Amino acid sequence: MTRFRVLGMLTVTDGRDSVALQPSRPAALLAALLLHANSVVSADFLQRVIWGEETPAQAKSALHSCVLRLRRLFTKYGIAGNAIEAVPGGYRLTADAGTLDLVQFRELLAEAYSHRDPESELRLLRAALALWRPPLLGNVPSDLLHRDEVPRLHEEWLRAIERVFDLELARGRHREAVAEIWPTARAHPLHERFAEQLVEALNRAGRRAEALAEYRRVKAHLARHLGVDPGPALQRLELAILRGEPDVPAEASVRVAANSGGAAAEPGPVPGAGPVSGERVLDSLVGAGLLEREPRGLYRMHELLRVFTRAAADGGVGTHGPAAGHGPLISQRPGAVELHQTEA
Repeated sequence: MTRFRVLGMLTVTDGRDSVALQPSRPAALLAALLLHANSVVSADFLQRVIWGEETPAQAKSALHSCVLRLRRLFTKYGIAGNAIEAVPGGYRLTADAGTLDLVQFRELLAEAYSHRDPESELRLLRAALALWRPPLLGNVPSDLLHRDEVPRLHEEWLRAIERVFDLELARGRHREAVAEIWPTARAHPLHERFAEQLVEALNRAGRRAEALAEYRRVKAHLARHLGVDPGPALQRLELAILRGEPDVPAEASVRVAANSGGAAAEPGPVPGAGPVSGERVLDSLVGAGLLEREPRGLYRMHELLRVFTRAAADGGVGTHGPAAGHGPLISQRPGAVELHQTEA
């Protein structure tokens, strides 16, 4: 059966041979019709797909010529000449899951999302994603399609792959999930959900230090490219890891107190605790990435260490004005850690 593919290069195949169309106006026309298969596509839209916003004076007749060229191409693959149907206001191309990969992709997704059985849902999602062969429409010369239509398809893929990762993590396949999530997160560095899933997978696979390092990498990337901090879900996840909560999912609800900014710091005494080597505590915090050792015996606090200690107080935290010669003090209930500026 002749089949069209749009989830990759625009391709026509008869089951034996596959031909990727040369970049051309008829290719742009065919891509637009396939992306809106089984729907009437207006002549005005098709003209803008082919020529952009500056359509020629004879755009209507030129569009008809492109349709004729496509119909001649179809005959080489045994496709009926009326596959592209002229209707009032535009054209329509009829396709189903057997003739167009996009229809099959969406039908598999719809069936997967309707399943209550995680194993069946995962199997259907993976079958749908196997149809995806980027770059999408790499041989189609249409700014409009690449600006408006391709991103919509990409959103469908994002939702599906996110769900696959969620299902794999729910099955406890943390180590296997790391290998799959890692390249996806790297390919989409501004997509925070993949970062959450990677941090969660690393942590649940027993790679806590790598999970925290990945959070710091994502935070630096977001700050550099967008000027923002990670979202609440990622911040909650890091805090949960710092608190040592076992098998914490990325969407776990962890209360986080407001942060008042970083400063050079050293942990103070813990009421009720036995004697602890200050040097050993500092080394541990540096190793965990919570303190950064600076020249002259100073230590700079990671902002989330402050968040962590405030959350540990579980509501018993209050802020006081700075004491003479010191930075801001944090007053907490017994058992919490007091932080202040000092030199080691």
